[in-house]
Amino acid sequence: MGRKILIVEDEQKIARFIEMELNYEGYATEKAADGRTGLELAETGGFDLILLDLMLPGMSGMEVLRRIRRSFDVPVIVLTARDSTMDKVSGLDGGADDYITKPFATEELLARIRSALRKSSPAESEQLSAFGVVLDPARRKVTVNGNSVPLTKREFDLLCYLMKNKGVVLSREVLLENVWGYEYEGETNAVDVFVRFLRSKIDDVYGIRLISTVRGVGYVIKDEE
Repeated sequence: MGRKILIVEDEQKIARFIEMELNYEGYATEKAADGRTGLELAETGGFDLILLDLMLPGMSGMEVLRRIRRSFDVPVIVLTARDSTMDKVSGLDGGADDYITKPFATEELLARIRSALRKSSPAESEQLSAFGVVLDPARRKVTVNGNSVPLTKREFDLLCYLMKNKGVVLSREVLLENVWGYEYEGETNAVDVFVRFLRSKIDDVYGIRLISTVRGVGYVIKDEE
């Protein structure tokens, strides 16, 4: 078997269906039918990805997600029948890497799993740097002039994508699609908010201008002259 996926889903038929499809694709799987059991399994740290239902007995999926994010950076894809924009935003801002609503096509689920696993792959270990900021993708660490900068998962992913595309002006839509990992159906000010967070932790503290705004377009980390 290949990479290992935890399925936290209380509907047995859905859980079994997902398990069979993933096993067929070469993934190893383990199942949990309630929130507490799912959290206990997740905390073993033995999984490459977690599929997490929101409506769970014992402990809600959002609470499970919140506790996982205290200690682990494992990719989490939320599975739920809730499909409103606010539910999507809540799940993703809570630390989920992606969001898929029921019912879903097997091909879509598999594609989202592959995408999440690619983004979390430690293969991209080359450090990125700009204006004294050094980002280590494998260790998920950021330093400025040797000083460690604590970032949330979303802040790190946004900064990483900007640094990987240094010199390229990126629109808010592109950033949402590639960092938030879903097709956003509302205001794009989430990008602006997280850029402000990054600036408050890096630019304001160390007196540099790392992320530049291109008015009417988006953001860029310029090539150093």
